[in-house]
Amino acid sequence: MALIVQKYGGTSVANPERIKAVADKVAQFHQNGDQVVVVVSAMSGETNRLLALADEVSPTKNERELDVLVSTGEQVTIALLAMALQGKGIKARSYTGGQVRILTDSSYGKARIQEIDNKPIQADLDGGSVVIVAGFQGVDPEGNITTLGRGGSDTTAVALAAALGADECQIYTDVDGVYTTDPRVVSSARRLSRITFEEMLEMASQGSKILQIRSVEFAGKYNVPLRVRSSFEDGPGTLITVDDEVDMEQPVISGIAFTRDEAKITLRGVPDTPGIAFKILGPVGESGVEVDMIVQNVGVDGTTDFTFTVHRNDLEKAQAVLEKLATELNAREVFSNDKIAKISLVGVGMRSHAGVASKMFEALANEGINIEMISTSEIKISVIVAEKYLELAVRALHTAFELDQE
Repeated sequence: MALIVQKYGGTSVANPERIKAVADKVAQFHQNGDQVVVVVSAMSGETNRLLALADEVSPTKNERELDVLVSTGEQVTIALLAMALQGKGIKARSYTGGQVRILTDSSYGKARIQEIDNKPIQADLDGGSVVIVAGFQGVDPEGNITTLGRGGSDTTAVALAAALGADECQIYTDVDGVYTTDPRVVSSARRLSRITFEEMLEMASQGSKILQIRSVEFAGKYNVPLRVRSSFEDGPGTLITVDDEVDMEQPVISGIAFTRDEAKITLRGVPDTPGIAFKILGPVGESGVEVDMIVQNVGVDGTTDFTFTVHRNDLEKAQAVLEKLATELNAREVFSNDKIAKISLVGVGMRSHAGVASKMFEALANEGINIEMISTSEIKISVIVAEKYLELAVRALHTAFELDQE
């Protein structure tokens, strides 16, 4: 008998038929003797519908009331799934985040989990019930409803698995695991049987949308075995685990992540003096813009060109900040480009293999693809290229590193 936490996303519970299909899957585990906690999201599109209602009522929305509103989507799903299981003769009980006492801070819309009272859940499990918990939500110390941000149901599931000491946390989604890259770009992309927390965290942060970054961080911190599986077909999925559980033949590269949502901005001809990076990035950060890759090129005339990337949605805000700074710093010009993409090679095998970067650069050069920026870490190499070359670059790298081979 195992204690398993399962999470089903919006597409998995999109309508009554799919909710009944989830109930069938949960019932199989329960009938095999496993204790099962199920975390569910709102039905696909429901959160957007609720936000649209808020827009119709008021252009300015109180954050507390917005959390009260959007948290109702999951409340519908937990009740329906409990009913579906009860209809199969299985004891089931639903809980909102507040009823479980998922205690968070008071940061509405992006709350952080502080602690979980696992006693009511464990009592129900010991009594033979399936426990169903609303994802994405909790309560603050004053009892106010809070939400964890988009994708927060993944974090709820991992946090519950950690609190209960679960044997495994299973994330059910519309794909059957983590792939070497997006199969829509590379048809020969291969499902990975396992990947490390570090690699999954890099993949998620560099553009892979399978798991929410916070959930992977949480799983790594508390060593919760995490498995990505398909809601719509049977299969082993991909196990996300600690580094020392990976065999010695770990491939150099596990996967290629990419994002089309990048923009690049350059402040040219600023004084090459101590503290110039802070003078530029300080105001950018204060404006709420997150900076990703940074390159500084020092010229022979005592000036420097300072380039960094931001999310494409933040380009206009960042450019406005730099236009003001350009005058203050007597810079020559501000230049931006939103037709770029970021591609990242990820793999713990890089630690013990030299030449990964040169092989990457060679593969891109052979396709005539120019590299505009480079960033490296112990298990990742990222490059910025023109967006029009993105898919060609990913396919070339997938082939160069033989990721389509077992």
